[in-house]
Amino acid sequence: MEETSNSNKHKGILGQARKLADLTPPSRNRYVDFLRAVSIMSVVLGHWIMAAPFYERGKPYMHHLLAVLDWSQWLTWIFQVMPIFFFVGGYANLTSWEANLRKEQGYAQWLGTRLERLLGPVLPLLCVWVVLTLAAKSIGIPQGFIKVGSRIALVPTWFLAVYIMVVLFVPATYAAWKRFGLWSIIALIAGAVAVDIAFFAGGFRSLGILNYFFVWLAIHQIGYAWREGLLDSVKTMLVLFLAGLFLLVALVNWGPYPLSLVGVPTDKISNTLPPKLPLLALGLAQIGLLLSMQSPARKWLDRILPWTSTVLVNGMIMTIFLWHSTSMMLIIGLGFYLIPGIFGIDPGSGIWWAWRPVWVLTFAAGTLPFLLAFSRFERPSKSKDKKNVGVFRLYAGCFLTCAGLAYLALRGIGSAPHWGYDAVALALPFIGAACAGFGPLRGGINIFNK
Repeated sequence: MEETSNSNKHKGILGQARKLADLTPPSRNRYVDFLRAVSIMSVVLGHWIMAAPFYERGKPYMHHLLAVLDWSQWLTWIFQVMPIFFFVGGYANLTSWEANLRKEQGYAQWLGTRLERLLGPVLPLLCVWVVLTLAAKSIGIPQGFIKVGSRIALVPTWFLAVYIMVVLFVPATYAAWKRFGLWSIIALIAGAVAVDIAFFAGGFRSLGILNYFFVWLAIHQIGYAWREGLLDSVKTMLVLFLAGLFLLVALVNWGPYPLSLVGVPTDKISNTLPPKLPLLALGLAQIGLLLSMQSPARKWLDRILPWTSTVLVNGMIMTIFLWHSTSMMLIIGLGFYLIPGIFGIDPGSGIWWAWRPVWVLTFAAGTLPFLLAFSRFERPSKSKDKKNVGVFRLYAGCFLTCAGLAYLALRGIGSAPHWGYDAVALALPFIGAACAGFGPLRGGINIFNK
């Protein structure tokens, strides 16, 4: 009777989360997992708040709150939390890589496992968007709507393209950390400064792309410092927070940088495309502030309810991140198609803000079915015929996948003059996954099977 009770206890998603929570070793830094969950949920909430659809004179418009209300750009100083994700990623990747070195499993096996965890959840999303695009075309949805809707829905994939490249560099950044310590962080920050100087003062705009590496690798490297216990003093936390905040205010007020820390359609310069120094300054301030809360937060996370909730979110974190915009765009699209009058309230008005919680809950409810259907793809395949893949194939898979995801995140589906361009972009992640040894195109293994 007791065995049956225990078996039922761990059935379902909530039960599995509780089981994993019970099995968590005392040595684990639960605050790392908590920050990862909070950062992703903040991104999701920010996207749901900023979406401002509007219907006027028989035409639908997809407004952006940051472009409608200038003061709302200050909100990005709260909801732009991608630096925290890369910071936490540095802590986690250092832990994982050192464990891999102890086990002497090799770089290829480590990289292959991490790629499958990152890319497995995105393949079903692309499949669904192929179906949605074809269905929309067949019922006469204008090409412009498909382009805007798909671009907004697929924007989250930019993060994967960048984070994958950061993961590829882990052996090199680890070696730099072990040899140079904090100087490895300073060197990356100096690189970011040099790129921005060349971007603004020298007019070398194309060099800005290098800051996808300098900015995010610098923040990722600071995660190494956290893992090694170099950021534990109150003085260090205070310096990071105050220095980051001062630099952020200075750069935005007296430098050539816009106020918003996410892209705004009406801004000629973006702090995120490509990343610029304000994001690095924000990251320093966020890191200092959040580390100051670490001690009480870790005690709180020792309780079963907050820790089980954290485990639950982390168990489907990529699914939440990848599907929340698709859910939002489908609901908005259906609203425009069926009852456009619900979007007749001026974005940014008092009534609009009063209705915002209702829309956020609606988007959350719309995301739930996708979580139930697709969260299982975050678990790597345990197929017995799975073979190790060489480093060259893994690199090729990363390059192809990142190229396809970057195109879709920037342009969506329908911006090219011919469908063939979009078809190639959609196919590249599947080809890349096959190169990396998993995915539906890999012989003998199909990730769409349980």
